[in-house]
Amino acid sequence: MDGWSEMLEPFYLWIKAGHVIAVIFWMAGMFMLPRFFAYHSEAQPGSPEDAAWIARERRLLRLIINPAMIATWIFGLLLVVIISPAGLWLHIKLAIVLGLSALHGLLARWRRDFARGANRHDSRFYRIVNE
Repeated sequence: MDGWSEMLEPFYLWIKAGHVIAVIFWMAGMFMLPRFFAYHSEAQPGSPEDAAWIARERRLLRLIINPAMIATWIFGLLLVVIISPAGLWLHIKLAIVLGLSALHGLLARWRRDFARGANRHDSRFYRIVNE
């Protein structure tokens, strides 16, 4: 791994900037999607408004949230290779990122439920998740 670290070290600041930007996009999207769900849950299933929300949620997840999560993981792993952190800090950060990835998967499942017309939650639930 030491060879990889030396090879990537000149790009450290670019990788770190990419990581920070990807995290911001990922978090912004994951804050926005439950708000979309709150509005969507108030729409009549099968209505044109329902179809519009399905399209919005799909675009948000596929064009912003998914790529941002992938970039966050890639840049984060590259940073680990470069700086080789040890100790509790890395374990805590990894646990948080795994938790956020699980939330990402849950949001994706809820989006699929809406798309199938099988939403199980009301607007209040999604507003609480959003907070």
